[in-house]
Amino acid sequence: MELKGIYVPLVTPFAADGSVALDALDKLARSVLGGGAAGLVALGTTGEPATLDAAEKRAVVELCAAVCAELGGQLVVGAGGPDTRAAAEELAGLRERVPGAAAALVTAPSFVRPGEAGTLAHFRALAGASSVPLVVYHIPYRTGQALSAAALGELAALPGVVGVKYATGALDQDAVELLAAGPAGFAVLAGEDTFLAPMLALGAAGGILASAHLATARFVELAAAWERGDVARARALGHRLTALSAAAFAAPNPSVIKGVLHAQGLIPTPAVRLPLLPAGPAETARALELATGLDH
Repeated sequence: MELKGIYVPLVTPFAADGSVALDALDKLARSVLGGGAAGLVALGTTGEPATLDAAEKRAVVELCAAVCAELGGQLVVGAGGPDTRAAAEELAGLRERVPGAAAALVTAPSFVRPGEAGTLAHFRALAGASSVPLVVYHIPYRTGQALSAAALGELAALPGVVGVKYATGALDQDAVELLAAGPAGFAVLAGEDTFLAPMLALGAAGGILASAHLATARFVELAAAWERGDVARARALGHRLTALSAAAFAAPNPSVIKGVLHAQGLIPTPAVRLPLLPAGPAETARALELATGLDH
């Protein structure tokens, strides 16, 4: 499969009674795909999957699969966990449970910190068991497991691993080396929203970006501008989208994004589930101002 373009890790909207607002999720999924997104990520971190029960997770994935099938988007499903055996079993059955899934987004084992050799063995086992291709979610400040460029290169070479969501909190030397030497058919996707523009400039295939909820078409335009070599447009738009992304993460994700989507009438409430708290009015207002300004 080819991973290319902007993927939106959907929030999970909640109704006033606290239940999952599936009608709003459907509207949101259609909105971002209509804005040019290449696909959706269901049950990514932005969707608060740790707070959803099994029935809610199933409903979210099924809805996203149906919308992607109808509108031609790729569906990536957040899956896996720190227990290699349990994660392998989950991934082995993913294709049957979600026939439309194009890939699974899987983090390194969190909290365990098995080292690079253990992490490679973990992904080797998952790739061998999975019914769908894997996208490695490299986010060491959440998982606690750092990976060198060499280790990332070994992951990239594993059969069944088709890409990495790169979110280290920086545009670092490892990213530069990976983008320069990644094998054919392996996609490096920006996962740190504020570093999308420089990652694209260095050759990233696209991004998985929570901020793209707020201006999907503009993020898609940025990726297209770098691809066609329109440096002037890409730089100008990149600066504006970086400011929006910074504002969207001014409070723990996805609280600001939900506040803006609610203000825009796309979701019924700005609610998040504990331990997250809603964003403050000033944080939401700033992100909304920047998102609205991108239309001009």
